[in-house]
Amino acid sequence: MSFRDLRNFTEMMRALGYPRLISMENFHTPNFMLVSEVLLWLVRRYEPQTDIPSDVETEQDRVFFIKAVAQFMATKAHIKLNTKKLYQADGYAVKELLKVTSVLYGAMNTKGVERVDVSEEDSSKFKFDLGSKIADLKVARQLASEITSKGASLYDLLGKEVELREARTESIARPLEINEAEKVMKIAIDCVLEEVQKTKDMLNNVALDEASLEAKIEKRKLELERSQKRLETLQSVRPAFMDEYEKIEEQLQKQYSSYLEKFHNLTYMEQLLDDHRRAEQEMFEEAANMLRLTQNRLKEEEQHLLKNNDDSDLEIEEDEGSDSELEGRHVLKQRNATETLLQGRAGTRIVGAMQGGDTEEDDSGDSEIDLDEDDEEEDDMEDDSVEISPSKSSHRARKPEPLEESDNDF
Repeated sequence: MSFRDLRNFTEMMRALGYPRLISMENFHTPNFMLVSEVLLWLVRRYEPQTDIPSDVETEQDRVFFIKAVAQFMATKAHIKLNTKKLYQADGYAVKELLKVTSVLYGAMNTKGVERVDVSEEDSSKFKFDLGSKIADLKVARQLASEITSKGASLYDLLGKEVELREARTESIARPLEINEAEKVMKIAIDCVLEEVQKTKDMLNNVALDEASLEAKIEKRKLELERSQKRLETLQSVRPAFMDEYEKIEEQLQKQYSSYLEKFHNLTYMEQLLDDHRRAEQEMFEEAANMLRLTQNRLKEEEQHLLKNNDDSDLEIEEDEGSDSELEGRHVLKQRNATETLLQGRAGTRIVGAMQGGDTEEDDSGDSEIDLDEDDEEEDDMEDDSVEISPSKSSHRARKPEPLEESDNDF
């Protein structure tokens, strides 16, 4: 049995139109019902009018069925089948079935080819296709060679017929000797007796084998009963560790439930953490974008201010010539005003400090300036009075504004 034989057999049966689907797994174990059904279908496919009994209930019916099929195939189709392999009904039977199916499959193929040739001739009468006739040409050559070989052998045998006829007539005309006939008969009887003795010995051996097998079967049955009883006792008895096993199982269930809860919480917290990080990243990106925008805006404002300052400086330089006379007059007026103030406040003290705001502590703590000491000091004061302006005196009297405290450290 081979995989190729099984595959070819199933494909041929499918092509021949067998109604049942045959699998390659059907012949791994003996399947006599399938083999008998296939044989009966093949025989009826070869000869629909044949009458072969399909009863395979008993062993004798099966033997009779196999013999009838083998005899039919040998007489009608000249196919020799091995009855032992067919009776096995396993993979070895496939080889015997393949002999019949291959013949039917080949006939179907040749018939199909002939139909195709006829249809082609009808469709195109003047068309001649040599490729479709190559197979028929090979078959015709093979048959011609067989005919010539058979004819030559038949001619040789007919040539020997004269000598064989004389030998045959002499042997027929010669009278039979009783002693020789008795010897031949005795030899045949002895051979038959030997065969009978051999069969008897085989039967005795079969009986002994049967008795030994029965004893082994009884022994196995007793062992089976003992093992079954032991199994029942083991199943009925509760193991000592079963209570501890159940407790551990309950603890394991609780641990598993707590593990699931913690795992769910952990995944939820990780998700929240990812969302928070994502939001922070978005905020940082937004702040960076805003900072970049403000920086760009401040740069633009600075550039605008610088342009405005340059324009104002140019205007001031143009107006310096016109304003010089006004400034000279203003300086003379300031000098006269300071001289009158110094003459009116002769003999008084002037109290000043670096910080703005006039208080009693500042008056007591400041240094006293005597305006009546020397003429040189008066000249110095006159020279310095030119630089004093009402705007500066107002700045002295003004207290410094406290710095505004800001929470923005940046």
